[in-house]
Amino acid sequence: MARIEIKGLNKSFGASRALRDLDLVVEDGEFFVLLGRTGAGKTTILRSIAGLEKPDSGMVKIGDHDVGGWTAAQRDVALVLQQYSLYPRLTVRGNLEFPLRSKTRKFTESEIAARVEKAAKTLQITHLMDRKVERLSGGEMQRVSIGRAIVRQPAVFLMDEPLSALDAKLRESLRVELKRLHSDLGATFLFVTHDQVEAMSMGDKIGVLRQGRLVQVGTPSDIYERPLNTFVARSVGSPPMNLINGRMSGGEAQIGAFRLPVSIAGAVERPVTFGVRPENVTLQSGAPVEAKVFDIEDQGVIKVLTLEMGSDRLHVTVPAGTKVGRDEMVRFGWKPDRVLAFDPDSGMNLALA
Repeated sequence: MARIEIKGLNKSFGASRALRDLDLVVEDGEFFVLLGRTGAGKTTILRSIAGLEKPDSGMVKIGDHDVGGWTAAQRDVALVLQQYSLYPRLTVRGNLEFPLRSKTRKFTESEIAARVEKAAKTLQITHLMDRKVERLSGGEMQRVSIGRAIVRQPAVFLMDEPLSALDAKLRESLRVELKRLHSDLGATFLFVTHDQVEAMSMGDKIGVLRQGRLVQVGTPSDIYERPLNTFVARSVGSPPMNLINGRMSGGEAQIGAFRLPVSIAGAVERPVTFGVRPENVTLQSGAPVEAKVFDIEDQGVIKVLTLEMGSDRLHVTVPAGTKVGRDEMVRFGWKPDRVLAFDPDSGMNLALA
């Protein structure tokens, strides 16, 4: 398998700049997830690594090799797309065999059969081998697409939102299967998505992408607990982090007429955007702040409350059995050691600046 290294990558399409001096390292055997909104540059990065897009400047290395002058075929990567890229007139077996019958590859029939059988067993599609692709479900077709990548035994797997066209139940099932596949193969995976649940549940590391730049790279825990700025803070978590403008005053958070305790090292008197996750806001009688329940979303094991506090709204997660009604007045506080402080102008996390 192989390490991926990108340095100073730039790419524009006319007046639109897709990548801006992008640096990225994916270690050998790592499952790395690029998380970004539509248009952030995720697909352009994959296509640049695969050799399907020529960057304006910068370097792409796979293993020890600068592959800037290599063709797509020479780069030994497999690209799995959202669209299934299968041959509808062929059976599943025919689709799996197809990449191994290229004129540039000299496999014997026994080698082809062995690779196809191993991929089919890994993806649990052995019972589908003689079925035409057009008779498969969406989840089955995506398994076959992944199988076409596996049989080649590439140095790198590149996955461009391969689960986004599937329904929620299939997405959850294939997330588990892809993680198992990564563990079984020990391969290098670079997976791109706009879905923060996929990113958090699948990645060894996550890179948060914004307008062609990597904003932050870290483990899911790093990204969730120690976001570099308010953009990252709002990019992960469902519901996302609450951001409330206020002021540090006397070692406390002052929000309008209310004061709440915080544990923020080195805090000085200044305007601050306070950040707190919904699970770290607590409802209790006698708590410092009063708010009105604007909305209640019942999610089964929890309820997500939207509270109105003056002009601010914030989300709170509470156990499903919590008795509360819309328009009811409640009191809340927060866990002081779980509150972050961001600069209100730059959005930067003051603890990481």
